[in-house]
Amino acid sequence: MNKTLLIFRHEFRHMIKRKAFIIMTLIVPVLALIGIGVFQLISSGEPPLVETVTIGYVDEAFGFDQYTTQGYIELVHFDTPGDATAALINGDVSEYFVIPSDYLSTGVINRYTLERQLETPPAIATVIKNFLTSNMLAGKVPPETVYRIEAPLDLVTTRLTEAGEVATEQGGYGNVIIPAIFGLLLALSLQASSMSLVEGLGDEKESRLIEVLLSSVSPRQLLTGKVLGLGAAGLVQVVVWLASLPLLLNLASSTFGGFFGTIQLPANFLVLGIVYFILGYSLFAALSAGVGAISPSAREGQPLVLIYALLAFVPLWFVSLLFIFPNSPIWVVLTIFPVTAPIAVMLRLGVTGIAAWELAVSLAVMVLSIVLVMFLAIKIFRVYLLMYGKRPSWREIIQNLRSG
Repeated sequence: MNKTLLIFRHEFRHMIKRKAFIIMTLIVPVLALIGIGVFQLISSGEPPLVETVTIGYVDEAFGFDQYTTQGYIELVHFDTPGDATAALINGDVSEYFVIPSDYLSTGVINRYTLERQLETPPAIATVIKNFLTSNMLAGKVPPETVYRIEAPLDLVTTRLTEAGEVATEQGGYGNVIIPAIFGLLLALSLQASSMSLVEGLGDEKESRLIEVLLSSVSPRQLLTGKVLGLGAAGLVQVVVWLASLPLLLNLASSTFGGFFGTIQLPANFLVLGIVYFILGYSLFAALSAGVGAISPSAREGQPLVLIYALLAFVPLWFVSLLFIFPNSPIWVVLTIFPVTAPIAVMLRLGVTGIAAWELAVSLAVMVLSIVLVMFLAIKIFRVYLLMYGKRPSWREIIQNLRSG
């Protein structure tokens, strides 16, 4: 009698009852709901007061005496640098700058502060620039022209289809948020599930329970049941995440507005997210089964798990390059390489399109990898699962696989 279904049920129930699995499944929607609720409570009270920042300046060029209010920053005039320095030391101003007499020819502005900084904060630099620009143009051009010179560009990019029509799916950082979060969660989930499977096999070997199991089921049935059970648990996890996304996006958009209103889900994200999640779980489960078979204990198997578990994070390490070189050959390789494919595809979906041939090759390579790894893992199961003591070397494993 085929016992694969029994193993599947046991592994599935055991996995979904684990505290780590429950926490990983619920942490995203729960934290998001808590964050939205806290924001609503805070926003329903008194609006926060914006503290006015006072900055001093010394005008040695004479003529910079208007537009001293720049948003929440107030500019205060001092006659000499000594007066400004005394005010800075006494805490009357947070910093000050000096406009030298030769400013119009050199453009040099000297800024003084008590804080150690790598560079001038962008907000302060913008305030000083706008203050200087407004004063130099005062009375020479209309006020609206002064404003446009200070903020000359608000670039809006619209993506068109090949037919020249406005595309339903536009780009922007809003499209990256969900795939990036999903990719990170997938990487963490794959690592946790791999550790769990190796730990379970290690405990069964140390307690000799594996001998009882193999007396009634074949290695193939045992391995297949474990992989399918882990994959089913992963499917439950991804369904919970994806099912909560529309609700969370609607709540965030209505609560925060602004940037959160621009967050969109890529058109094929839901389908590819589920497919790559299942394939990723299956591949890592097969790899972990092989590692668990050759490891005499869970402790000795965990370092091997980290080798391929950390590889899954590689796309996240280089995500900044994705915005600069979205179609680089590096990302094509990461999309096709089976261990990095699930996370790489999720990240690329939010930044740029993925060619159909890349997806086809990626999916084919992942399926073939799962079949190959399962085949090898079953052979390793038969040879090493009942062996105890020292972990075999790679040469011994290869020799036994060839002879087996």
